[in-house]
Amino acid sequence: QVTLVESGGGLVQAGGSLRLSCAASETIRAPNVINWHRQAPGKEREWVASISSDGTPNYASSVKGRFTISRDNTKNTINLEINSLKPEDTGAYVCNAQTVFGMFWGRGTQVTVSS
Repeated sequence: QVTLVESGGGLVQAGGSLRLSCAASETIRAPNVINWHRQAPGKEREWVASISSDGTPNYASSVKGRFTISRDNTKNTINLEINSLKPEDTGAYVCNAQTVFGMFWGRGTQVTVSS
């Protein structure tokens, strides 16, 4: 059973940056895909980025160019750098791992962007 814990959220002004982290309790065996999702108040959860075990990133069109996903396999951590934050980026950011053993979810970290 893999446990995922997100961190790095907070309150930031529009135009600022944040670095979110998703820490796994153990090494996640390949192949796997780690995703970041977000859910704004009153809206459905939205996938924003993913990275495969070979390091291939993918981004939603709404965040491409501002979000950068990366992974540090030595620390079992997946990071999400968010630049040029906008008020519409506000939401709960959650990571999940798709593995051969199943799907695992973190509890999320809140990002609030003030205008």
